[in-house]
Amino acid sequence: MSEEHIVRYSLEEIRAKWARGEKSKTDWARVDAMTDEDIDRATRDDPDWAGFDDIDWSKATMVFPTSKDYQTHMEAIQRHHVHEQKKPQG
Repeated sequence: MSEEHIVRYSLEEIRAKWARGEKSKTDWARVDAMTDEDIDRATRDDPDWAGFDDIDWSKATMVFPTSKDYQTHMEAIQRHHVHEQKKPQG
């Protein structure tokens, strides 16, 4: 991993950057060229992914919670996580 730091931006800040013509530093061609095996290898070798190697991501969905239901949504995620952790391993 590079020595660069991670920066968070709001959607409004990103839109302002795009309006100024600033582009992402992500090498999207490289990302698009990655095979599933490349991604599996990268996550397997990344210590931040330890313990997440057997998760089935095929049913994952992108969620953009609103402030109104954010807490309820987070509690549902936590309940699901606890339920998954209690399943028998094997």
